[in-house]
Amino acid sequence: MCGIAGIIYLDGRNAAADEVEPMLTAITHRGPDQGAVIVNGAAALGNRRLAILDLSPAGALPMTSHDGRYVLAYNGEIYNHRSLRAQVPSLRDVKWRSGSDAETIIELYRAEGAAMLDYLRGMFAFALWDNQTRTLFAARDRMGEKPFYFYHDHQMFAFASEIKALLMHPRVPRRSRFERDIDMLPTYLSMGYFPAPETAFTFIRALQPGEMLLLRDGEESIRRYWEPPYPAEAHPEADSSVASWVERLRAALEESVTQALISDVPLGAFLSGGLDSSLIAALMKRHAGTVKTFSIGFEGDDSFDETPYAAQVAQHLGTDHTPFTVKADALNLLPKLVWHHDQPFADSSAIPTFLVSQLTREHVTVALTGDGGDELFAGYERFYAAGLAARLEFVPAAVWRAADRVLTRLPEGTSYYNLLKRGRRFVRAASLPPDQAYLDFVRIFDFGAVKSLLNAERYHPTHDPAWRLFAPHSLHGGRLSDLLMGNMRTYLPDDLLIKTDRSAMAASLEGRAPFLDHVLVELAAQIPENLKLRGRITKFILKEAARGILPDSIITRPKHGFGVPLGAWLRRDATLVRDTLLSPEARARGLLHMPAVRRLIDEHAEGRRDHAGRLWTLLTLEWWHRLFIDPPDFGAHQRRFSAPV
Repeated sequence: MCGIAGIIYLDGRNAAADEVEPMLTAITHRGPDQGAVIVNGAAALGNRRLAILDLSPAGALPMTSHDGRYVLAYNGEIYNHRSLRAQVPSLRDVKWRSGSDAETIIELYRAEGAAMLDYLRGMFAFALWDNQTRTLFAARDRMGEKPFYFYHDHQMFAFASEIKALLMHPRVPRRSRFERDIDMLPTYLSMGYFPAPETAFTFIRALQPGEMLLLRDGEESIRRYWEPPYPAEAHPEADSSVASWVERLRAALEESVTQALISDVPLGAFLSGGLDSSLIAALMKRHAGTVKTFSIGFEGDDSFDETPYAAQVAQHLGTDHTPFTVKADALNLLPKLVWHHDQPFADSSAIPTFLVSQLTREHVTVALTGDGGDELFAGYERFYAAGLAARLEFVPAAVWRAADRVLTRLPEGTSYYNLLKRGRRFVRAASLPPDQAYLDFVRIFDFGAVKSLLNAERYHPTHDPAWRLFAPHSLHGGRLSDLLMGNMRTYLPDDLLIKTDRSAMAASLEGRAPFLDHVLVELAAQIPENLKLRGRITKFILKEAARGILPDSIITRPKHGFGVPLGAWLRRDATLVRDTLLSPEARARGLLHMPAVRRLIDEHAEGRRDHAGRLWTLLTLEWWHRLFIDPPDFGAHQRRFSAPV
């Protein structure tokens, strides 16, 4: 796993290594083992390397082809690269200089051009410069595990694994997107992340999952080389095919986990005690012998603690298990999290993900994760809730709104399974048209709250910008196949995978997600939706595939997200929350209506409502401005936060 950065001048001048070196310094945490810049005329491509495969000098990055024509800056792992060397006819006569998957990419591109992407299984983001045709070819993996950001003006094209690296180049402006685009702040307040290709910075874009980019003669062209297949709808005779699907699914999972074990350094697995991570650990144990697993728990609220379940699974499987229990100070950790995410990022599960990555890195260099299982197999309870809301469409909206008013008067606790919070969320969503109910299940601030929170002098939202994320997927009355596709194209790559990449890479740890192997994704899409969500049973077919591999008590236990007792923490630190969100700096921005912010803080501190997620959303927004927009010396923060853990 690595970090990449580079520039290509479009106005005839030559690039220089010292322009890219500061960009690489900002992402040293992504690759502490080795770094370099290769200059080839107008192009300068750089890498920071976390050595996983071929630890010899021959595997150093960036890599130049044997004839000097190609230069590759590369981040990722191609799991099938060794078999490609034997299976692809055009590669059989290559005289290989290394065992690196980077060299496989170079020679495959030489032989196949852009079609080489069809051969790759793994996670990747790379930029390949062809010195003969003066062309840059870049691509991002199908599911979006690895990031690729870029800036393009009339003089220069720049790219990097993280936005902070781009900002280290003097030509790239450090300008907030909120200044010009009135839809971006409402979108962030609703969703808590920025949907690719958009970012929080003006003029900086993200390559989307499954996209390739070609830059030639200053002209940029982007196209998709892969689309996630649309999930199959319900089939009336699906029950008769359960055994067949279980067999195919187990085989695909075995293959995906096995290929993810290639490594020349120690590897392990995150183990939360939930179905997905437990199944990955179990299959890993079959093929890797001794397996190191890691879990994390937090003091202060047992409802968030899954370490007993992780310990149960570890004992059942016989793994070398290390549990961590920490007493996190959320507000002290906040600036570092915002720094590593580059943008306002409201998912508070970044806290445990970052901490477990940091502690895991003390033992291994690679960790397998269970990311993707919920999106492929309908693991979220909100999928069932959306369908139920659609079936209750006959209930007048006025009845739901009246129920919401009653529930709002009751004080909310901060525990994970607080029934009042869940009930209020369902009642509020059920009052909406069925095609909009699901959006209300996943959003942080509803549209009414967004409007009250925005400074009316600067923003006058007459429509809901967040709806544009889900509208293309035509959520026909809560139909599951639409919901699965909507999650696959939005929440998974723009929230979950961003969180995993930034948290793991901040600790110089490589995370691998076997569920996201595109062959497995394509198989899962073929499974009828009524074998994924069966009544109230989520992930039915995956649970059936886990029978005999995991204890039934783990398979059948309720879904538990990876979270922290943030509500309790922010009530304890209410003064610090006030000092941050009501500070002179925050007021001077003019972005938010301060009486609405104060009301949120008061309601949370007094125990009337649990606004933890909403307050965290605003805290990350404020700290993003302080770290990325306000300071005249951006390099000072780079020196403070970017040192490897």
